[in-house]
Amino acid sequence: MAGCGWNLADPVSICASACQTPGGKAGMDHEDLRHWSKRAADWAADYHAGLRDRPVRAPLVPGAIGRHLPAAPPDLAEPIETIWADFERIVPDGMTHWQHPRFFAYFPANAAPASMLAEQLVNAMACNALIWQTSPAATEIEQVMVDWLRQALGLPQGFVGTIHDSATNATLSAVLTMRERALAYRGLDDGLSGGPTLRFYASAETHSSVDKAIRVAGIGQRNLVKVATDRDRAMTGDGLRAAIRADRAAGLFPAGVILCAGGTSIGAFDRIADCLAVCLAEGVPSHVDAAWAGSAMICPEFRELWAGVEAADSIVFNPHKWLGAQFDCSVQLLRDPGAQVRTLGLRPTYLETAGREEIVNFNEWTVPLGRRFRALKLWFVLRAYGLEGLRTRIRNHVRWAVAVRDRLAALPGVEIVTEPRLSLFTFALANDAATEALVSRINDDGRIYLTQTRVDGRFAIRVQVGSFDCRAEDVMLIAKTVEEMLA
Repeated sequence: MAGCGWNLADPVSICASACQTPGGKAGMDHEDLRHWSKRAADWAADYHAGLRDRPVRAPLVPGAIGRHLPAAPPDLAEPIETIWADFERIVPDGMTHWQHPRFFAYFPANAAPASMLAEQLVNAMACNALIWQTSPAATEIEQVMVDWLRQALGLPQGFVGTIHDSATNATLSAVLTMRERALAYRGLDDGLSGGPTLRFYASAETHSSVDKAIRVAGIGQRNLVKVATDRDRAMTGDGLRAAIRADRAAGLFPAGVILCAGGTSIGAFDRIADCLAVCLAEGVPSHVDAAWAGSAMICPEFRELWAGVEAADSIVFNPHKWLGAQFDCSVQLLRDPGAQVRTLGLRPTYLETAGREEIVNFNEWTVPLGRRFRALKLWFVLRAYGLEGLRTRIRNHVRWAVAVRDRLAALPGVEIVTEPRLSLFTFALANDAATEALVSRINDDGRIYLTQTRVDGRFAIRVQVGSFDCRAEDVMLIAKTVEEMLA
């Protein structure tokens, strides 16, 4: 086996030719990390300082980046200098820059500098916080951070919660829990076959992650009832009650309601208080999806949009969208975690902490077993900017969105399709073809980035202001760009 890399007389030794660079050093060590981490920090500062000079979206075609990469992995270690040079040559110009101050598409996935710093520390420790004893600080800081956020949102004492990777998994956890509550927890052992037909209720304004959760939970898309909405595209208590009672009369089993608080398309809000009153009266558990808009509720003046939310069983919102804690960081708040822990919790012997049977193990609250230390970036962000600093940013974004809406409305041929909900609104031209061509020209231009939606079948352009470092002039560039494109 000559040349295989193993010395048969000493099976723990490895042939130097198989593990060393041409200079004789094997891979990268911690001293290298010290040097390159400083280099990376300098690169990051320069990258952010120069974002305004870059197009928001890379002007590329599919496959353009992949062609730069070798088809096969390297057999021998390569110098970090070479890897770094390839990164600088290939990656930055092939990115859509989510931290760009003129990123007005989708919703933001912000990363405040304090959050980036915390993530560097998390990456260095590289822990798996699957149970308390594997990362006590991660578990206990998560408990405190969730309560800080509960207070910041104005929710009553008693709500507790956990941090998921995304709202998709938080909603899936809520749906699985509602499913098991309806089945008296028999589904965990017996499965769904032969059981009652479970029905869930949401409006068409809820995110597609709700549909995905229903599918993954085995409920079936046909059993997600899309309740009709009113003129504001809000589910009403009357509409929800009628749907629940019609299903009961047909022999079906109402199992859960998912309410929308700031929908992705146009920012719609269901009639939260009225719908939750129906849930309580009909004995149907509830989950509120406030993934984007929930962060705005740190500002007391916006809380009327989800008035009554304290009656919900479960609420999800994403600090990684509007509070500067970078992806991934989705917080689920629960009025009583018992049902969710009963649904998702497993504690085999190898996951026990001797003598501490009642300790919190957050893997029992979520679908994944492995867990990142997500709470550290919340701790850094909330302390580095304070609630007032974060409120100021959100209030600015809302105010600037209204201002640019007014500028756009004054342009010939531009129609505001939906009015601002917080910092989100939509506009369009006279017909779909013209609107679609406009958004393509805007994004190819590169100065700003917008996305599209459909409102009552009509193609419309979304404007969503939320980038952590955007300024008023960045937002006003939306109107300037549209005006230039229409000239």
